[in-house]
Amino acid sequence: VDWSNVFNALLDTHAAIRTNDLAKVYEAQSSFHSAFNHTFGSYKGNWLIPALHVVCRNTHKAAVLADKAVNRIKNTRNDHARLHSAVTLLQASYSKTLNDRVDMRRNEPLSEDGSKKVGVLYIVNQLFSMYFELNTLRLCKNLLKPVESRGIHESGSIGEMVTYRYYVGRLNMFEDQYDLAEKNFDYALRHCHKSASANKKRILNYLVPVKLLRGRLPTIKLLEKYSLNEFLPLLNGMRTGNLMEFSDGLMKNQDLFIRRGTYLLLEKCKMICYRNLFKRVYKIIGKEQIRLEMIARSFKWLGMPIDLDEVECILANLIFKQYIRGYLSHAKRVLVLSKKDPFPTSKVIKS
Repeated sequence: VDWSNVFNALLDTHAAIRTNDLAKVYEAQSSFHSAFNHTFGSYKGNWLIPALHVVCRNTHKAAVLADKAVNRIKNTRNDHARLHSAVTLLQASYSKTLNDRVDMRRNEPLSEDGSKKVGVLYIVNQLFSMYFELNTLRLCKNLLKPVESRGIHESGSIGEMVTYRYYVGRLNMFEDQYDLAEKNFDYALRHCHKSASANKKRILNYLVPVKLLRGRLPTIKLLEKYSLNEFLPLLNGMRTGNLMEFSDGLMKNQDLFIRRGTYLLLEKCKMICYRNLFKRVYKIIGKEQIRLEMIARSFKWLGMPIDLDEVECILANLIFKQYIRGYLSHAKRVLVLSKKDPFPTSKVIKS
């Protein structure tokens, strides 16, 4: 096999790096990646997998940096041409590893007879990252089925499997599959290296909102350990039914949550906050029949006055979601609660 094209492209890349022109660096790196893909496909065995991973990672990084540089020059934020181009190169690498005819065996050392499939999961994770950056999440589905049908997602290194579960969890979250998202994020957090604090925080940025929605409130100690202070007012508001604290915390960190894609999910947690506020009103009054006017007063006391129609609408939603057991008397403007377990915990804390 002729390596001359690969070495020439590599030398061109090093020359481009010395110019500090990031767009030229990416062009040279993409030529090098294309040449490496061609040579990689000509060799038997999987001994070139580590080199392929480095090439994929460098192409991804070079594309991101080049796009940022071009956007700075053009004074825009929407030019992702180089990242789109890099996706095509990594997809070619992915195909060459996935379609190898040699069967993959776990913990098999790299050799001239080994399966190239051992390199799939790392490249899939790089592609996931690129798809999320480009907001083309629909393309993630094209990776899931081939990988999981072959059991490749359970055959990589611990680091690769953790990264895979992290991205699949985020995908589950955006598809409103919160039970699957929680399982994947939990796996990623449990198996993440104990000293990888930054990665654990990255996982918790998404795991905490999912846990909150499913009624599992994290400890203040955990949030403080990983400097997740943006969740503290939400946690305290949900725990005590303090709607003002919850709403202020959500508004204060609105931009951060929108960037992460968790804002709408956290907005849904407000229903649990309502539920806990009404539970406190119920405990203070001590009766199963509560006039809506009394509930409206609690909102006024929190500095968030609302009319009786809004109170009735919120309560109707809570009863529909089975967060509250009872019924509304519209004519008498009264909430009638069940005598047995009017605020069932099992409907808030999902198993």
